[in-house]
Amino acid sequence: MDFLPTCLEDMKKRGWDELDVLFVSGDAYVDHPSFGVPLLARYLLANGFRVGIIAQPDWREREAFAVMGRPRLFAAVSAGAMDSMVNHYTAARKRRRDDAYTPGGRAGARPDRALITYTAAVKAAFKGLPVVLGGIEGSLRRLAHYDYWTDAVRRSILVDTKADLLIYGMGEKPLLEVARRMQAGEPFESIQDVRGTAFIGRDCPTESVALPSFEEVSQNKNAFNQAFRQVSEESNPFRGRALCQGHGNRQVIVNPPQRPLSQEEMDRIYALPFTRRPHPDYTEAIPAFIQIRHSITSHRGCFGGCSFCAIAGHQGQSIQSRSEASILAEVSRLVRDPEFSGTITDVGGPTANMYGLKCKNPEAETACRRVSCLFPRICANLDTRDGKAVHLLQKIRETKGVRHVFVASGVRFDLFAKQPAYLDELLRHHVGGLLKVAPESASDDVLALMHKPPVRIFEEFLQAFRQFNRSEATRLGIVPYFISGHPGSTLPAMVDGALFLCRNGLRVEQVQEFTPTPGTLSTCIYYTGVDPFSGQEVYVPRSARERRLQKSLLLWHLPESRQDILEALKLTGRLDDGSMLLDLADSGRGFKEKGKKRQLKRK
Repeated sequence: MDFLPTCLEDMKKRGWDELDVLFVSGDAYVDHPSFGVPLLARYLLANGFRVGIIAQPDWREREAFAVMGRPRLFAAVSAGAMDSMVNHYTAARKRRRDDAYTPGGRAGARPDRALITYTAAVKAAFKGLPVVLGGIEGSLRRLAHYDYWTDAVRRSILVDTKADLLIYGMGEKPLLEVARRMQAGEPFESIQDVRGTAFIGRDCPTESVALPSFEEVSQNKNAFNQAFRQVSEESNPFRGRALCQGHGNRQVIVNPPQRPLSQEEMDRIYALPFTRRPHPDYTEAIPAFIQIRHSITSHRGCFGGCSFCAIAGHQGQSIQSRSEASILAEVSRLVRDPEFSGTITDVGGPTANMYGLKCKNPEAETACRRVSCLFPRICANLDTRDGKAVHLLQKIRETKGVRHVFVASGVRFDLFAKQPAYLDELLRHHVGGLLKVAPESASDDVLALMHKPPVRIFEEFLQAFRQFNRSEATRLGIVPYFISGHPGSTLPAMVDGALFLCRNGLRVEQVQEFTPTPGTLSTCIYYTGVDPFSGQEVYVPRSARERRLQKSLLLWHLPESRQDILEALKLTGRLDDGSMLLDLADSGRGFKEKGKKRQLKRK
C-alpha cells in the first residue's frame, strides 16, 4: 500500500531529497478521504507536488518537526478534524479522557490550542519558512472570536500564531493555488488575493468591509454583534466582499469565500488513490477510523443554517455533490477490499438527504443573503427533489458484494414532506433498527433561535414514522437528540420538553450540553445575551447548577435523574405537572421504542 511519506526513509523510497509542502496534523495519519489532512496531501501530490505528513508530533521536541527536513515551499498546519479545545474539554470545561483521532483513543496526543503550539514549533525548526494554517480550528478563529474556555474574546488565530496565511473552509483550491504560485516563483508575501484565505496586513484593501476592531469587540458587546452581522452578510461566495478587522496597528484581512467545487472537481478529489487504512506504524485501533472506514461521502455543505452548527461556516452553504458514477466507482473499490464484510456504514454528508439538492435559480443564489434555505420556511428557490438520492441508494444496494447500506449521516426531517420517496427508501432499506433525528428542543421560541423547524413539524414526522411502522408491521425505533443549556432555554421550557418526550414515548439516549464554539450564531448570543439580527435580549443559562438540571430533565427516564428533576420542578412550581416524570424516573420505567442495536448518528 502506498502511504504518503512520514520520514526520510519514505522520501528516499520515492527518490525525493526534499518535500515541497510539509503537512502537520493533530490527528493520527489515516489515509482515508474522511480525514482532511491526508485528503489535501493526496490532492497536492496528484497535482505534482512532493508532500509528507507529520501526524501528532511531540510539540515539546523541535526535532519531531524536522524528521523530513525543511520543505521547499511552506508548512501546512492543522489541529485536526476538531478544534483542539473542543477535542480536549467538555461543556463543563472538564478534561476529556479520550481522543477518537488517536491510536488507542488516548487523550493528550495534541496540545491545547494546537495551532499556536504547532506553528511555534515549525517556526523554531525552520527559520523563515512560511506557515499556512488550515482546518476547522483556524477556519472558525480567523477573526476576533469569543472563546468559551477563557470566557473572553480572543484575537484572530493569525495574530496569536504569527502564521503567514490562513485557509478557511475546505482547502483544496486555495492550497493548490498558493502552491502553484510559489512553484512559479512568486514570493509568498505577495500571495494575498486568493479566495478563502486570510492574512495580516497594514491597510484595509479598497472596497473591503471594515469590521469593528478587536479592541472594540473585546470591550463592547454591541460591537461584537455588529461584527457578527457584517461577517454573515458577506458569507455568500458569489457576492461576498473582503473583510478587514483591526488588531492594534495591524489589520486581519479575510478574502471573499472560495466558490463551491463543481461536480467534476469533487469527483477528481474522491477518485484519489487512498489506501483507506491507518498508517502501518500504528499498533492500536483509531476509534474515528473504525467508525468511518466503510463509509462513503456523497456530498459536502449544508444549507440548514442551524445556529449552533459550524458546518456551513466551514464546508459552505451550497451542496457540492459527487456524480452517481463517482460514488458507485468508490463502492466498487470498497467491495474489492479484502477487509470489507459487505456492510456500507454510511452514505451521506453533513445531511444525508441533501444529496443532489441545489438552488434552482442561479441569479437568486448569487444575490442571496439568507443563512438558511430551510428557516423560517423552505425557500421557494430550493430544488428539493429526491430522485437523485433515491436512485443512488438503490444502485448501491444493488451492487454485487454489498449486503447492507446504512445511512448514518444526519437527516433533516423537515425536508421529508417534500421527499416522500427518500423517506420510504430510508426506512425500508437503510435504518438498522433505531433512527436518530435531532429536533433539538420542544420549545418553539428556542427552536426559532436555533433556526430549526417548529415542534409541529417534528410531531408530523413522528406521526408519519409510526404510521410506516404500523402499515409495514416493522419495529423501527426512533431516538431524538436534544440540546440542553442553549440560549433561550429556560428551566420551565425544559420541564415542558421533558413532558413532551414523556407524552410522546421518547427517550433521549444522550443530551448534547450546549458548548459555545467559535464562529456560530448561538455562541454570539451566548456571549452577548442579544440576538444580533433582531436586537432582542435572550435568556442564557450560565450556572453549572441550571445546566445540570436542564440536562437531567431531558434524561427523564433515568432513575439517577430523579433528584435533579424534583429540584427543577420545585424551582418552577411544577410539582403537579411533573408527577409523571417523578414516578417514571424513580421506577426506571417509561416508554421505550424497540429496535436493533445498530443506530444512526445525529444531525
